Amino acid sequence: MFRFSNPEYLYLLLLIPVLFGIYLVSSLIKKRKLSAFGNLPLIKQLMPGLSFRRGWIKLVFLLVALSFMIFGVAGPQFGSKLTEVKRKGIELIIALDVSNSMMAQDIQPNRLERAKQAISRLVEQLTNDRVGLIVFAGDAFVQLPVTNDYTSAKMFLSSINPGIVSKQGTAIGSAISLAANSFSPQEETSKVIVVISDGESHEDDPVGAARRAAEKGIVIHAIGIGSPQGAPIPTGKERQDFLKDRDGNVVVTRLDEETLSKVAITGGGRYVRATNTQIGLLPLYEEINRMQRVEFKDKVYSEYDDQFQYLFAVALLLLFIEIFMLERKNRLLQRLNLFGVRK
Repeated sequence: MFRFSNPEYLYLLLLIPVLFGIYLVSSLIKKRKLSAFGNLPLIKQLMPGLSFRRGWIKLVFLLVALSFMIFGVAGPQFGSKLTEVKRKGIELIIALDVSNSMMAQDIQPNRLERAKQAISRLVEQLTNDRVGLIVFAGDAFVQLPVTNDYTSAKMFLSSINPGIVSKQGTAIGSAISLAANSFSPQEETSKVIVVISDGESHEDDPVGAARRAAEKGIVIHAIGIGSPQGAPIPTGKERQDFLKDRDGNVVVTRLDEETLSKVAITGGGRYVRATNTQIGLLPLYEEINRMQRVEFKDKVYSEYDDQFQYLFAVALLLLFIEIFMLERKNRLLQRLNLFGVRK
């Protein structure tokens, strides 16, 4: 396995073509100035120590050495070891509604995008807890199994859109049932489900699913995202292009707080209504934080071996060669024809 511990330093490689360009311009200017004194081949005969090729060879050594140094500073690391570590935390699964109604803009920029932003900020607050992600509309799917790989969690989160679930609807009950079966088998671990939805047009029995999950010791919180007054559902890029029913009337999607409140109460959790300023995930996490944390084992990759020293050694060798290489021809070494070039 290979990685760079400081990959941001790789941007310094952009200096290589810049330095090459500067030297190229400088060399052309130097030749032009020499040509101003007369015929360039004749000038070379009058100046037997003059060598343009040596300057280019020195440049190649310098640029290659600089490249090795940049790669070294970036911290190349090879190999890894799978180790088992002990953590104390909870398991949290977020069930996110991705139905078309989540594109309504009563929460800015829209319900779904605002929820994704809040989840991303929540993931940044996690330390030893495991997090999983389930998306649902008419069906529910596991987008990310419970993990402590928060980078992957944010990556999977960014790809979520209404198109990833083809069947439309709001199957909150299916999402809760799937989440309840997606936790690790460790019975003593504190388990939490957070449902984020507008709650509208539920097609199954979310309260019954919450009851069955609560019987397993799982706590369920719910966040209602939207407004009771409702908003139209955009269907295209045009601002006035909204979803319409068969009679041509604009469909308005409204927040169903009653269903979501029942889900939270039945699941032994809290219901929070989202606003434009506060989705409610972080206040819920403060409450989740007070739950008992149980020690569990995780397997992680660790003990990467640094390999920068080899790159620095090659870079230093090239720099020594470049420093001791003269730009003009060395009369003592002319017969050796060093570097395989004509002098």
